[in-house]
Amino acid sequence: MRDSITLDSTRLQRLQQTPLWDFALTLYARPGVEAACLKLQEEAGLDVCEMLFHCWLYSCGLEAEPRALAYQREQRHLWQCHVTEVLRGLRQDLKASAAESESVKALRETIKQAELMAERENLQRWQAWALDPPSDEERVVNVVEKPTNAAKWLLKQLFLGRCSHQGEGGVKEQNEWLDSLQTLTCQLDPHQGAR
Repeated sequence: MRDSITLDSTRLQRLQQTPLWDFALTLYARPGVEAACLKLQEEAGLDVCEMLFHCWLYSCGLEAEPRALAYQREQRHLWQCHVTEVLRGLRQDLKASAAESESVKALRETIKQAELMAERENLQRWQAWALDPPSDEERVVNVVEKPTNAAKWLLKQLFLGRCSHQGEGGVKEQNEWLDSLQTLTCQLDPHQGAR
């Protein structure tokens, strides 16, 4: 449910005081979150950075404005495809060779660090988008009432404005995705951040 009143400055201030990168590291380290994120990335084609971004907003009682989200989502997807996924692919391709060669192992570790830096850059761009909107554009809005099912709320946020063929899955797949999303959202206290 959306609030028609002005964006709550207290919520926005709380968001400004919690860098998305720090929030993401804290949440990702919680029990089961890494596995849930990777499962959703592999099986549902979801972007882990975007999942963490929506969790960050939710933790401060905010959510992305759907119309404004579409262009940013496209830009972040391009970054993931052209930078992060390329590095991830290189790292994965070197896994077997790294077991047999110290120099390849060192190279793989360097690529892993570059991949992490690419993820951080992506999260920083999500954060800048949310915190620095043009004066005539609303990008985040208040979440008026705590959703009764935060995992369903997060699933809805992740599929807002996407083409119908994206993210479609059978009931079984969607229930599995909800289970994984529940792992993320149970680690959140709305308006308090990652536990």
